[in-house]
Amino acid sequence: MKEPIIKVSNLSHRYNVQWAVKDISFEFNTKGIYGLLGANGAGKSTLMNIMCGVLNQTHGEIHINGISLRDNPVEAKKHIGFLPQQPPLQPELTIEEYLTYCAHLRLMPEASIKTAVQEVMEKCKISHFAKRIIKNLSGGYQQRVGIAQAIIHRPDFIVLDEPTNGLDPNQILEVRSLIKEIAEERTVLLSTHILQEVQALCDDIWMINEGHIIFSGSLDEFDNYIMPSMFNVTLLAGPSTEELAAIPGIVGVETVGNTKYRLQFDNNRDIIENFVKISVARDWRLVEISLEKNSLNTVFAELSRKKTKQLN
Repeated sequence: MKEPIIKVSNLSHRYNVQWAVKDISFEFNTKGIYGLLGANGAGKSTLMNIMCGVLNQTHGEIHINGISLRDNPVEAKKHIGFLPQQPPLQPELTIEEYLTYCAHLRLMPEASIKTAVQEVMEKCKISHFAKRIIKNLSGGYQQRVGIAQAIIHRPDFIVLDEPTNGLDPNQILEVRSLIKEIAEERTVLLSTHILQEVQALCDDIWMINEGHIIFSGSLDEFDNYIMPSMFNVTLLAGPSTEELAAIPGIVGVETVGNTKYRLQFDNNRDIIENFVKISVARDWRLVEISLEKNSLNTVFAELSRKKTKQLN
């Protein structure tokens, strides 16, 4: 049986008496983009630093392709690429010089380095700036160089910490496109506190809060974790708001146009079916009805609240 690309088992770490992460376990078995979502201070950076071998954990184990990061760190790190929030650039070097330097740091065979540098510059679309000094590049291109150093040794597992932070909208779109391309061949862990980044890039989500994983699943599962509490209707022969509010299960009515209404309901899961039956019986001429999904921000806040209550 093939080993998971990464396996985290009962991982915990504390600084003095404060636990930054506590008893975290998960594994990634496929290529694609996994989102590590959490507010600032939730434990994301600690978890990433441990997974990349920057920090030794207090308890637990991490295996990369079956290799123990604790027992055999040099071999395990050959399979890891890491882009910290602040890319570890050498501003006085050219792109080509810097990536050559990074290839040596990764202990790549000397004979393969020149080809690897050329390939990764083409991949990240920075070949035309190969001789340019890094400090003279824009923020977007510096971020591309940071990503290039993370993948130059062709790792199986890549960790990107807030990779679009500080970029303008056009640069964000360019970096997102690059990350998606990289994930076609590798497993990418994307850490962010920005919900829109997860929505735009990730296949699956791990959400961390106060050092605990409080959710793991697909983006759709995350988005639908909490039962929607609103639905929108268009009624060509609409009733009064008082009549709508009198329907069992409806707890709020908002008029958003001559024929459109936004209705809030309680935990009645049959409310849509019941509403359709009532509208037909009363000849309201229902032409459109749709559930209003919770925003990712709402789900994030609710998951955090529920987990905090459980821990207390």
